Amino acid sequence: MIELDRFSFQDMKRIAIQGELGSFHDIAAHEYFKGEQLQIICCETFEDVFHSVDNDPTVIAMMAIENTIAGSLLHNYELLRMSGTTVVGEHKLHIQHCICCLPDDDWDTVNEVHSHPVALMQCRNFLTAHSSLKAVEAEDTAGAAQYIAEHQLHGQAAICSSAAAKMYGMKILEDSIEDNKHNFTRFLVACNPQKASFVRRLEESDKASLVFSLPHQEGSLSKILTILSFYDINLTKIQSLPIIGHEWEYLFYVDVTYDNLTRYRQSIDAITPLVKGIKILGEYKEAK
Repeated sequence: MIELDRFSFQDMKRIAIQGELGSFHDIAAHEYFKGEQLQIICCETFEDVFHSVDNDPTVIAMMAIENTIAGSLLHNYELLRMSGTTVVGEHKLHIQHCICCLPDDDWDTVNEVHSHPVALMQCRNFLTAHSSLKAVEAEDTAGAAQYIAEHQLHGQAAICSSAAAKMYGMKILEDSIEDNKHNFTRFLVACNPQKASFVRRLEESDKASLVFSLPHQEGSLSKILTILSFYDINLTKIQSLPIIGHEWEYLFYVDVTYDNLTRYRQSIDAITPLVKGIKILGEYKEAK
């Protein structure tokens, strides 16, 4: 195993993301670690992101978990729970999409537009207004622009960030084409638990992500919420997912915020006897 060295963390941080350079994950990583030297590790899937952390404990994962339009990325909750990593931070990124093409293409020559399905969904009104464009799903927003640029695919456009368009030498036909201008994605920063203290100061934390299941009894969730309220713990999100193989049983993914770390810890001690398999996914500073 690679030795966890404090000085190597300070010199350069290695960040694993899903997608290519110029993707929103890339932008989020550079905003969160602003001013720091980064090495971005591009992965095809979120599974590959966690494999990177598993193979090298000095790697930090940056992963989208929720979008104000598309909702929660449910699969990523499961990946996070099973990964053995701990959440050490979060970042909220304003998502703005542009449509871009090769420099010598234009509106009258473009007939296809490629992007990630979530990005296509977020630009539905724009695509409806440009019904002559055939929408084609891709694995990544920036990756779509990169592929078109590298293969010189005339007649094809990409929906991605303006940063990605400029990075790959594409011409921006129109910027800010997303339907909702209040489009934000929340990203989580996760790492090997042994590295957590090097990435965030626990005493400065004011938010935690938990997961637990509940006994199949009437009022079991209500009891948990009452206890959290008693300790002045604010519930900011609750997401339930079915437990495969256990009919009508669910895992509850919960985000809470707190002003007092001691009171928060007391609330966890208080609810632990009432839940099954509670796990603290991470304690970190809330993104304002």
